[in-house]
Amino acid sequence: MADQLIFAVILISSAVIYLQVSGYTWPWLEYLDFITTLIFLIEMIVKHKVYGLKGYWSDGWNRMDGILVILSLPSLVTFFVPVSGANLSVLLSLRLLRALRFFRFVHFFGSGIKQMGQGFMRALKASRSVLAAFFIIIAVFGLINCSLFGHISPEHFGTPLRSIYSVFQLFTIEGWYDIPAAICPLEESTFMAGLVRLYFCILLVGGGIIGMSFINSVFVDAMMEDNNEELIDRINQLEEKIDKLLENKK
Repeated sequence: MADQLIFAVILISSAVIYLQVSGYTWPWLEYLDFITTLIFLIEMIVKHKVYGLKGYWSDGWNRMDGILVILSLPSLVTFFVPVSGANLSVLLSLRLLRALRFFRFVHFFGSGIKQMGQGFMRALKASRSVLAAFFIIIAVFGLINCSLFGHISPEHFGTPLRSIYSVFQLFTIEGWYDIPAAICPLEESTFMAGLVRLYFCILLVGGGIIGMSFINSVFVDAMMEDNNEELIDRINQLEEKIDKLLENKK
């Protein structure tokens, strides 16, 4: 029952913050925000009394809850001492983090979300070496492009970080044609212009099409690993049953 109550409070708190960020200034929103924050604080205090200081902070979910409650405590002060401008934006941003508590209640939505989360973590672990290699390639070509084209197209390759971001943009096939066009305008038809366009086409195909497709296949395969194992187990069980039937006939 307590979990359902906290879950409902999280929903209300998120709705209030959404309305506040949207620019609504109804007075009752401030009261609701104060009440929900106070409920979270009382919940944390009660859990400290039940589990103790060490017991509370040794649990991963409680640590997340505690940190989020502490970050949202300034909103209790602003209820009595109004603030505005940039300070208010910062406080609203901190309170938005409370929505992360939804992850604690994924069991309300069935086991599918939990399995999806487990599959995601397994896929992330399985593909970390591939992802690391991919980002190293992006960094290397970012530095190369910074050296080659930094003086020609500073908006894309003027600094190493900007160049790395442009290569990442190229690999995601997001507006990739704008990058070589900034270096070699379409009306330019010299040999070097063609060579530059060919170079960026190779980067696009190698990193954006082949590279990203490879990463996606590794990631999806790792996420589907549980389903494959379950299918293999069922096939093995079916083979055992068939073998037993054949033995009984003999």
